[in-house]
Parts: sequence; structure tokens; C-alpha cells
Amino acid sequence: MARISVQQNDFDPGAELAALTDGRTDIGAAVSFVGLVRDIAGGEAVSAMTLEHYPGMTERQLEKIAKDAAERWPLDDIRIIHRYGRLLAGERIVLVITLSAHRRAAFEACDFIMDFLKSRAPFWKREETDSGEKWVAAKQSDEADLDRW
Repeated sequence: MARISVQQNDFDPGAELAALTDGRTDIGAAVSFVGLVRDIAGGEAVSAMTLEHYPGMTERQLEKIAKDAAERWPLDDIRIIHRYGRLLAGERIVLVITLSAHRRAAFEACDFIMDFLKSRAPFWKREETDSGEKWVAAKQSDEADLDRW
């Protein structure tokens, strides 16, 4: 059911949504989330971010997160795209789309996937700032978000 892509290339959220929904009459809700590179972090200007990942392990972890969501909510489809490599401020990083007959399931599943993706997927981020490059540390608030589930 879930379609997972870990890629360097950009993606078109509208095209991805259309590919999942066009011609379907069995779904009542399509929820999507697009994450972008911010131009500021911790009060410091960010010009770019480089994302690294562990090939193979990353895809397996994203599949597990999607499977866990599908076991909790009645979902008809899931699409996850996560980019890696050097991304400039304003560029797209991640796309999550969840489809369900009902909106609440689609919203909650999308939120769940993003919370676990942010905290459990093996990605490492390095920001380019005016004061140099720095690795982004895990945030306690991201870990705390998992407690909701």
C-alpha cells in the first residue's frame, strides 16, 4: 500500500496527489504535508541544508512507519517522499500523503507519520549558516511529540 521514495530530485506535490486520487471514488479524504527548508534556525540565517541518510535502512524505517500508521487507521494509500543531498532554503524536503474514506483518519495518520519520520528515520542534517556549517541535533520537543501516540 505505501509508496516510499528516498531521492535527490525534487517532487511535484500536485502531481503526486493526482497520481493517488485521480479516478478514485472510494476515498473521502486526502491529506498532504510538505516540509520545506527554513531560512532561519535558532535565530541564525540558514542558506542551505545537507541531508544524509543510510540507504536501505532509511527505506525500511519509512516502510515500518507507514505500516504502523496503516495498522492504526483505516487508510487506503500512503505516499512518502524524502529528499537527501544539498537543499537550498525554500526547497521541498519531504512529502507525506495519506488517503482514507474519512478525514480524521487521514489527518491523524499524516501527523503520526511526520512525528515518527522526524524522530525515527535515519537522516542527518547539516545546516549552512553565516557562522559556518553545523549538524542539527535531535530536539527534545520532537521526542515529546511521540508521546501523543
